[in-house]
Amino acid sequence: MRCRTDPDRAFRRSLAKVRADDLAAAPIKALMARQPKLDWSAVDEVYFGCANQAGEDNRNVARMALLLAGLPESVPGLTLNRLCASGLDAVGAAGARSVPVRSILPSPAASNR
Repeated sequence: MRCRTDPDRAFRRSLAKVRADDLAAAPIKALMARQPKLDWSAVDEVYFGCANQAGEDNRNVARMALLLAGLPESVPGLTLNRLCASGLDAVGAAGARSVPVRSILPSPAASNR
């Protein structure tokens, strides 16, 4: 799952006052709503790419976002800050450590039965 916002536009527009962890929690909540039968306690880890963390956002944004989204406290979160490559690095790190998604998500054919 990926969520990306334009950082320049965010400072000028409606997202300017939204905390990074609140913004990151939104797609996690949406994914949980789309997959209500999934055992969310089986999630190994949440990866999040976040550039230029400062002030109140200078913490583990992934951990805070997953808790705000309602994932169990047992799920760890990892925030990567690689400036322009944060999102890409998060995807790469998660892919390098993950099991195939097909082994935990139901197949589309199974959900149509």
